[in-house]
Amino acid sequence: MAREGRKRGGGRSARIAARQSNVAQTISFIERKIPYFEVLNDEALALIEYNAETVLEEIGIEFRDYPSALSLLKNAGADVDNERVRFPRGLCRQLLATAPSEYTQHARNSKRSTIIGGDRTVLVPAYGSPFIRNAEEGRRYATIEDFKNFVKLTYLSPGLHHSGGTVCEPVDIPVNKRHLDMVYSHIRYSDKPFMGSVTAPERAEDTVEMIKILFGSNEIQEKTVLTSLINANSPMTFDATMLGAATVYAENNQATMISPFILAGAMSPVSVAGTLTQILAEAMAGMSYIQCVRPGAPVVFGTFASALSMQSGAPTFGGPEPSLVIYGAAQLARRLNLPFRSGGGLCASKIPDAQAAYESANTLQTSALAGVNFMLHTAGWLEGGLSMGYEKFIIDADQANMIAVLLNGIDTSENGQALGALREIGPGAHFLGAAHTQTNFETAFYRSEIADNNSFEQWEEEGSRDAMQRAAEIWPRMLRDYEPPAIDPGVDEALREFISRRKAEFPDKDY
Repeated sequence: MAREGRKRGGGRSARIAARQSNVAQTISFIERKIPYFEVLNDEALALIEYNAETVLEEIGIEFRDYPSALSLLKNAGADVDNERVRFPRGLCRQLLATAPSEYTQHARNSKRSTIIGGDRTVLVPAYGSPFIRNAEEGRRYATIEDFKNFVKLTYLSPGLHHSGGTVCEPVDIPVNKRHLDMVYSHIRYSDKPFMGSVTAPERAEDTVEMIKILFGSNEIQEKTVLTSLINANSPMTFDATMLGAATVYAENNQATMISPFILAGAMSPVSVAGTLTQILAEAMAGMSYIQCVRPGAPVVFGTFASALSMQSGAPTFGGPEPSLVIYGAAQLARRLNLPFRSGGGLCASKIPDAQAAYESANTLQTSALAGVNFMLHTAGWLEGGLSMGYEKFIIDADQANMIAVLLNGIDTSENGQALGALREIGPGAHFLGAAHTQTNFETAFYRSEIADNNSFEQWEEEGSRDAMQRAAEIWPRMLRDYEPPAIDPGVDEALREFISRRKAEFPDKDY
């Protein structure tokens, strides 16, 4: 029994080792080859667009505690009343005409540079969790070591194209200084593209200074090397923190995802059409502001939309209504000719159980079919985003690999048609020994590293392990085998010196 277990584990270990040894060959995005799944016809889309323009014109959006934003928007033609900004019908679309339909986010390894927009999908790990969970320790606060671990795991995961941003909150470092360690971790332990800090304008400025060291001061004015998350304070409000960070990035030609953050029923109407109306109005207002700061600065139409339990008031995930919101918002983004962000492996479950699986799968598949370009929260999300799960990350990363196969569509080449196999075998036989099968068997079907497809007897003999237990064996092995990508020693030294100097310039604070 022990020999069988070692043999089985060794085969899986070999596959993982092979994947890690070829990490530099990982694709940097998925090129979509299947149609979009669309739920709204042209009449319905036009109605939502009209209603969103009505919201912008009659109700308006508040831009709080950031006078320079009010001045820019007023000069662009908006009606500014204190902090309430009303946009004449059509003004936002006019301002958004300068926003690019797609853009390249450059990585320090040029082979990792990705393209965001068009028919492409970029998969990104989860973001923002203050806790982590693993099978051995359970739930605890995240540390900088956890942050580094998830950056490394993302680097080693071929189905994830982007290193992400705040993959977890390292609470063992003061709030006002941890951004320096997080950004450095993305730079040092991965060579995939990454996100900047947005928790304060000065932290965005620190991020910009670090990418200047990495890429060059002049280079970043020509190249976009960051895509960072700017949440609307829904309903219909942008606050000074988000506006300040967005302004810093836009001034430096770095991309921002303007994302209404909505729990429908509390932060938007309970109806799908009403929520879509609000999302479109908020996103258009925020993206228009970015174009006022710097015409042509890359923006992504973002949304995070879930539903609220009308019984408990708790957020819910993986349900049909949020899926309809993602489908509809993706259509609206395409009509604006802008990249779209949404989705991920969202769930409310506290552990990677059946609830986590079906809720995450519902959101992941919806996002893939809808045409999401930047899929934040693809891997690791638990507990409504409060926890980043090690085992959940591994399970989700496996799903990310499957998404790439799905979006690649059906092979209709001569090999894909397989007429030779049909002629060879004919009626009544099997295809296991066909020449076509022998040629293609290694790549014919996706092979999951998590799923167990053996007989009951073999599964029982190998320890009756579930998916979480199998994942719990994989991530520590990945971290043990991890080797960091090379970095210029002079750049690394300059980054460390910058971090040390900045940390010494102000006292620790927990806000």
